[in-house]
Amino acid sequence: MAEKKAFVLRINPDVLKEIEAWGADEFRSTNGQIEYLLQQALNDRKKSARKKKQI
Repeated sequence: MAEKKAFVLRINPDVLKEIEAWGADEFRSTNGQIEYLLQQALNDRKKSARKKKQI
């Protein structure tokens, strides 16, 4: 596993509460949920870019 880099994230408190609850529902930590959502967004972006190249 690659080494992880720590950084400060400023986030709206209401958004953070939603992410915390969502993470808890899926048995993930808040940090784990944020990482998961970012990875999903990156994967979707890559898929979208591949589809554009095919057209």
